[in-house]
Amino acid sequence: MHKNTQRRHDIDALRVLAFGLLILYHLGMAYVAEWGWHVKSDHQSESLQLLMLAVNQWRMPLLFLISGAASYFLYHKLGTGGFLLRRLKQLLIPLIFGMLVIIPPQAYFEALSNGIVEPGYLSFLQKYFSFYPWPQDAFAGSYAGLTWNHLWYLPYLACYTLAIAPIAVGLKQSQWLEPMMARVKTWHLLILPIVPMVLYGLLLYPRFGGINHAVIGDWYTHARFFTYFLFGYLLVNSPTPWQLLAKLRRQLLMAAPVSFAAFLLLDRTLPDNSFPAQELLHSIVIFSNRWLWLLLVLAYGHRFLNKKLSWLPYATEAVYPWYILHQTIIVIAVYQLSQLSLGPILEPLLALTITVSGCWLLHEFVIRRTPLLRLLFGLKPLSSAKNAPESSLIRST
Repeated sequence: MHKNTQRRHDIDALRVLAFGLLILYHLGMAYVAEWGWHVKSDHQSESLQLLMLAVNQWRMPLLFLISGAASYFLYHKLGTGGFLLRRLKQLLIPLIFGMLVIIPPQAYFEALSNGIVEPGYLSFLQKYFSFYPWPQDAFAGSYAGLTWNHLWYLPYLACYTLAIAPIAVGLKQSQWLEPMMARVKTWHLLILPIVPMVLYGLLLYPRFGGINHAVIGDWYTHARFFTYFLFGYLLVNSPTPWQLLAKLRRQLLMAAPVSFAAFLLLDRTLPDNSFPAQELLHSIVIFSNRWLWLLLVLAYGHRFLNKKLSWLPYATEAVYPWYILHQTIIVIAVYQLSQLSLGPILEPLLALTITVSGCWLLHEFVIRRTPLLRLLFGLKPLSSAKNAPESSLIRST
């Protein structure tokens, strides 16, 4: 086994926490004011915007970076063919199953809340599976006739899995990656990763715009997310970057909030074209803010989570089914609860309780105990799961 493929508990734990944050973020999308989402509660908060914006800057880059780190370990364990087979199987089967079974209720309740359809889920499904386009804005993806909603992460990750394979082969054969990463300096870690992101913002964003969740034509998004994915793959090759992060973590704890304040200053207070090179400065601040928060999370995660944790094996298995299920449960819960006039405190608390309880009950008592559902939700077979403490998401994300 490659000497740098020892188990990294902090990567596993950060993956669990990142997906947990994603669940809270999606719940928040139903209650944050002025931000569109699949269904919206009548109880919307403007004060929630700042917290959501702070998290929004780095939550998806963190997921792709962690996915890249996990890919490094899996590739060096299974080799190119085994890596591709394992990853694509555990990404594409849940994606197809999710689009056919888990996602349609989201589309139905969104179309219902938009007044596009009448109540009646079976009649909706009959039309939904005709795969013809719906009226504009019936639901997310209605122009295509069907949608993958929050599962967009899976096809993007499948693309990056295919893209990293030849790179991994070249790096392994050249044997120059480990010596290079061992010579990384602090300024390399802090500054160099920001450079390509700034270039993407200046050159690709004006042409392709922000994320379209459709994979095709989403070149600005692919450039950003694959680069974060690649950063994750590179960072875990050597202990040197992590030793630097350990020394920098207190400075990062101060620098990250300051960078977010600078982002808010430029984004919310200064009008466009206030001074020359404003676009360049804005791009530098945006991506510096994102990278500093990522380094902060990695630094403290490595410091406090890189050890055996009693809850981690179970949570690592559970997080993939929870990810697949959570948004559908949120959409249904928020839509139904919003009909009951429960108020701005009780309603979101109940929605959170229903989401967590629903994910736990379905995973614990149905999915993890049923061989077919384990396959459809990307988990290892029961026999393999009993013989090894690690869960499938270590390998599937």
